[in-house]
Amino acid sequence: MTNAGGITGRAGDRVSVAITWLEMGRRPDGAHPPLPMNAPVALVRAKAPPAAYFLYLYRLVGEAWEWTDRLDDDPATLAAELAREDMALHTLMWEGWPAGFFLLDWRQAGVCDLGYFGLCEATRGRGLARWLLSEAIHAGWSRPGVEKMTVNTCALDHPSALPLYQRAGFSPVRRTEVERVLTRDIG
Repeated sequence: MTNAGGITGRAGDRVSVAITWLEMGRRPDGAHPPLPMNAPVALVRAKAPPAAYFLYLYRLVGEAWEWTDRLDDDPATLAAELAREDMALHTLMWEGWPAGFFLLDWRQAGVCDLGYFGLCEATRGRGLARWLLSEAIHAGWSRPGVEKMTVNTCALDHPSALPLYQRAGFSPVRRTEVERVLTRDIG
């Protein structure tokens, strides 16, 4: 898999990873993009899901992109976080099985953070990302009091992530660097 930042290395290598922080300062105008023709999908919100369900989705989508930050979370703490009324986990079902997800976080007053977003490898290239992101954005703005949405992406993510967020209306507001230890060979 190619990552956005051209990062290469072997498992165990320490690498520098750029993170781009983006914001959307106003509710989007217009209709949602249409679902790709005949796509066998459903979007389902999970109410108080167990930590194991979130981690399944997290691995399903993020394994190829070095998503490891949440893997060591305490299951009870993670489940309590997911059960909060100001958090919403939505699963994209493809032909009856989980194929992607997004997590919305309204814990900060006036802000909806798109904490996680992605599709599994088996459904990439089917035109679903734009549609799913639009659904996430509209759901994020649906709460009263939201003044902006935020999201971040890093150099290890899918190379289309940053351009997709920008086309959807997010604008970069800052960039940071972190060091990560790779869990697998990349590049």
